[in-house]
Amino acid sequence: MRVSLRGCLSKMGNLRAFLSITLVFLVSELCLVCCDITDGNTEHLKREHSLMKPYQGVGAQWDFSGSTLVTSSYVRLTPDERSKQGSIWNTVPCYLKDWEMHVQFKVHGSGKKNLHGDGIAIWYTKDRLHAGPVFSNNAHFHGLAVFIDTYSNDDATDRSFPYISAMVNNGSVSYDHGKDGRSSELGGCSAEIRNREHDTYLAIRYSKGRLTIMVDVDDRNEWKECIDIGGVRLPTGYFFGASAATGDLSDNHDIISMKLYQLMVEHTPEEENLDWTKIEPSVSLLKSPKDNIDDPTGNFRSTPLTGWKVFLLLLCALLGIVVCAVVGAVVFQKRQERNKRFY
Repeated sequence: MRVSLRGCLSKMGNLRAFLSITLVFLVSELCLVCCDITDGNTEHLKREHSLMKPYQGVGAQWDFSGSTLVTSSYVRLTPDERSKQGSIWNTVPCYLKDWEMHVQFKVHGSGKKNLHGDGIAIWYTKDRLHAGPVFSNNAHFHGLAVFIDTYSNDDATDRSFPYISAMVNNGSVSYDHGKDGRSSELGGCSAEIRNREHDTYLAIRYSKGRLTIMVDVDDRNEWKECIDIGGVRLPTGYFFGASAATGDLSDNHDIISMKLYQLMVEHTPEEENLDWTKIEPSVSLLKSPKDNIDDPTGNFRSTPLTGWKVFLLLLCALLGIVVCAVVGAVVFQKRQERNKRFY
């Protein structure tokens, strides 16, 4: 049995080309996955919705209330004193369909472990400067709230605090402060954000009906996923804001910056013609919010397919295709050699 060297080289060359194309495809997919969160490119920065040092927009594009103190280095929503409430709100409604908010914040104080509170809330809501019991804001809000809760009010909880969670409300549900909002949250994660010597960040992304919340609190200059959930509907024309409150326990709650970035996303003609200001805030969940009360993970549904999970699935699928192609090539070559014996 003789096999042509030229034929073998030709087959090896074809296989090498196939593997090269597959590798290029994998690298491109990896790049797409790693670009889930914007790198903060200034060309997409929307200054009319951003709060940055030296806070020149305060008074024109931002209003503040309560105990809020604006300095050249930070905006202190509450001092480390009992029974304080403060907030800061953008005066310009946001009409972006797809956006990402980066918040640099600092929570610090003299209180020992479990003897501090209450935390910070980041808002995207219909109303602004509406005082209430939820981190100094209205409990029956319309829109999105992200809570950075530093104190557990529920003695029966098995969660580690500080705890970051999110809630979408159309005004029909009241945030249950006594249970730390557990029955109405979309999900959450624990994060050591208090009394850190380095900067702490939170990213909130809303794009094509998907809400993703990331944190960077370990001084590694990388985002870590906290919440990722689809089926979220938020209207345009709402306001961004931040608020904080203290009770019997206290902390300094500081906002260093809030930077809003526009995401360049294509929408269908039907979506473009939709009046986004008339959308009712809502979430399409796989189970009822009531089912979340006894869920120790605090999630409405199973863990979503994140970017890395999608990439690993693609990688396994493509490797399977490569293996099948190699096996097929070997089998085809063997059959060709077997057929030659009959001539």
